Amino acid sequence: MKPHIGYAAMLEQFHPTEVVRLSAQAEQAGFEGVMAADHFQPWVPQQGHAAFVWNVLTALGEQTTGDMGPGVTCPSFRFHPAIVAQAAATLEAMYPGRSWLGLGSGEALNEHIVGGYWPEAPARLSRMWEAIEIIQKLFTGKDVKHSGDTFILETTRLWTLPAPPPPIYVATAGPITAKRCGKSVDGIITPGAAPEKVAGLLAKFDEGAKEAGRDAATLPKILQLHLSWAPTDEEALMNAMTEWPNGGMKFPKQDIRSPFDFEQMAKLVRPEDFEGRMLISSSPDLHQKEIQKFLDLGIDRVYLHNVGRNQQEWIEVFGREVLPGLTR
Repeated sequence: MKPHIGYAAMLEQFHPTEVVRLSAQAEQAGFEGVMAADHFQPWVPQQGHAAFVWNVLTALGEQTTGDMGPGVTCPSFRFHPAIVAQAAATLEAMYPGRSWLGLGSGEALNEHIVGGYWPEAPARLSRMWEAIEIIQKLFTGKDVKHSGDTFILETTRLWTLPAPPPPIYVATAGPITAKRCGKSVDGIITPGAAPEKVAGLLAKFDEGAKEAGRDAATLPKILQLHLSWAPTDEEALMNAMTEWPNGGMKFPKQDIRSPFDFEQMAKLVRPEDFEGRMLISSSPDLHQKEIQKFLDLGIDRVYLHNVGRNQQEWIEVFGREVLPGLTR
């Protein structure tokens, strides 16, 4: 069975018109769908961009034919959840059956810019789940209201709402949240990690679905996989060290507020720091085996991000030499 392998469009690295062009080229090469990064700032200044994801998704809808969604947006700091619900519903109304809403608890890099208090992880998760409750209420199409610990929604409805609304997928790397995802949303997104960790998250997701009387086999399990490919190993390593040093940072990044702080931390990153976190190789065969490991664990969709600027070359090589050999 042919697996669903999509393109991870990194708005931190490329001008929005280039993102749209590359996404269309990826589709022509055999990639299915686009996960578009939602950032207000890049990780490091070298990356250089941070376009508004909802504008880009609309353009992607015009230039591609596959699925698409923000990977991921935070509905609980920069945005009130009602605004996220409206944006997602509008996108799905324009491109029926193609969009999905990827949600997460946020990172200070993007969310602190509105000047509010930045809480610790448990509080951020609590805010996210309350925001999801509001979005799910609005997705019913009924007049709804909400008064909770964080948010207030006065009686209203979404006036432009497709039927059905877009599915909600939540991003997490933690087992507790993974289990709750299985109970209450339409799918899970997780970043690439050691296979045993990913397997544990999927088991928790399935456990939550079972407890809620849901069929986990019908709920998408999605992976965003960062990698570095170039014609030589030396180029692939240089791309990782220069463009994506955050991939080698072995600590939580959610509380760091500035790309310039990340830039200073990047000076401490060494090539060995990427081991077990991101494959850096010139070998298409090694990359194919790495992707296949996650498909074998039960991942339904993989969105690939090559961290270098060599996107067009990478798209062509992977479309020709990697994607055709992958199976589910």
